[in-house]
Amino acid sequence: MTFRIMRLDDKQSLLLEFVKACHTDQKRKYTHEPYWHHVYAVAEIVAEYEPSGIEIALCHDLLEDTECTESDLSEKLIACGYQNEKAAFIIAGVLDLTDQFTHEAYPDLNRKARKEKEAERLGNISYIAQTVKYADLINNSESITEHDKSFAKVYLSEKADMLKLMDQGHPELFKRCINILEQI
Repeated sequence: MTFRIMRLDDKQSLLLEFVKACHTDQKRKYTHEPYWHHVYAVAEIVAEYEPSGIEIALCHDLLEDTECTESDLSEKLIACGYQNEKAAFIIAGVLDLTDQFTHEAYPDLNRKARKEKEAERLGNISYIAQTVKYADLINNSESITEHDKSFAKVYLSEKADMLKLMDQGHPELFKRCINILEQI
């Protein structure tokens, strides 16, 4: 993966080290590169359009994919030097982006039903969280369409349904997502 140049301040650099440690043993599904490359790439995309979302992008998979808890994240943000208000903003964005309609939480719902409910929920999350979700979709789509064309059709179809309800994030990133989905 090639990284663009994204300048992180001292707090963001400390946060990135925490994120790397939390994702330490995880690898990307198709490329097998360290998982933190994905969250960094999402943060790079967000930085171009909404720099206030960099931290949310770096942390967007922590609560969903690692042992990190909301309390752990809060403590780390404060330890990195974030003021309470900014830490609360970051945590709120991460919570917005944490999948709530999981198989574990809703075992009686099939994937399609869970994705529909999650899309409805995502349609009501904050502007900044939707913006980060767009960047996540862009980065994931690149990897999935390159490495798993059969699953890409399912994935992109689900994302098209999601975007019908989630259209309040940064308009340029929204357009980029629509352009990706038009290629299905």
